[in-house]
Amino acid sequence: MLDAASETSKGKAKIGSTLKGIGPTYMDKTGRNGMRVGDLELENWKEKYDALTAKHIKMLAFFDVQVEYNLKELEAEFIKGIDKLRTLAFIDSEEFLNRAIKDKKTILAEGAQGSLLDIDFGTYPFVTSSNTTAAGACTGLGVAPNRIGEVFGIFKAYTTRVGSGPFPTELFDKDGEEMARIGNEFGATTGRPRRCGWLDLVALKYAVDVNGVTQLMMMKGDVLSGFETLKICTTYNYKGQEISHLPYNIEPENVSVNYTEFKGWNEDLTKMTSADQLPQNLLDYVAFIEKETGVPVSIVSVGPDRKQTIMR
Repeated sequence: MLDAASETSKGKAKIGSTLKGIGPTYMDKTGRNGMRVGDLELENWKEKYDALTAKHIKMLAFFDVQVEYNLKELEAEFIKGIDKLRTLAFIDSEEFLNRAIKDKKTILAEGAQGSLLDIDFGTYPFVTSSNTTAAGACTGLGVAPNRIGEVFGIFKAYTTRVGSGPFPTELFDKDGEEMARIGNEFGATTGRPRRCGWLDLVALKYAVDVNGVTQLMMMKGDVLSGFETLKICTTYNYKGQEISHLPYNIEPENVSVNYTEFKGWNEDLTKMTSADQLPQNLLDYVAFIEKETGVPVSIVSVGPDRKQTIMR
C-alpha cells in the first residue's frame, strides 16, 4: 500500500514500480528498523512489528492519496504466513554457504533483474532497491568477492525494458512490435508489455565491466529470424561527442545512438541442436558481439525449452 501510494503521488514522474512493497522494505532496512527473518526467533518480535506498523500508518497518511484497508484482515493473513515460516528450519546462511565453499561444493547464485536496474549502477531513479549486479552475490549472501569463480552474463539478442526509464535503442515501429509479439515480451512479475529495441552494445559492455562477466549467454536468437536487416548500437552521441561508454544520463534529450547494420537470417532456429547448424549471418552477429565485448558467447538459446540451448 505504501508502494502504491508513493507511486501514485509521483504522477507523471512515476518509476514503474512492481508495487510489491520492495521499495518501502528497503527503506525500513536502511532506516535500521526493518524486521528480519531472524527476529521471529526473538521474544520481542511482536513489539518490533507493532512499532513498524504504527510507523507505516503514519507514512501512509503523509501521501495525498486515499488508501482503503482493513488492518485486522491483513494482519490475520500475515500472522498465518509467520506461523508457516516458523515450521521451517532457520539457518545462519553466511556460515552455511562458506562451509559449503570450504567443502569444495559448487554454488550457483542467480541474480534478479537486469544490471541497469541496479540501485547504484543503473538508470537511477528508474531502478530497483537492491544491487542486481554480480556484487549482489557478495552483499546478499555473505560470500567474499575473491570466492567468485565465474560470472555468466545472460542477455537477449535484442534489448527490452519494463516500466518507465530511458531506453536509447527503443523501437516504435513494426520491428519493435514484431520483437514483442514473437518474443512474448511481458513482465514476469507485472504482466506488463515490455518495450523492445535493437541490441545496445554500449549498455552491454557496461554490464560486462561492472559485473566482471567471464562468459556471455545469448537468449532469444530465434526471435530475430526473419528480419532482413539487424542493427546493433555501437556508440552514443552525448552532448556533441561520440562516445562508446555509458554516460551519467541517457535520457533522450542527452543521447542519440549510432548503429552498425547486419544481414539478417530467415532460418528457423528452433529445430537446431548444434552450433554447426546455425546460419552464418547469426554467427557473424555473435562474433561481432564477442569482439566488441572481449568476452566469449558460450551459449546461444534458440527457443524457450531447455533443450533449445546450444553450447558453443
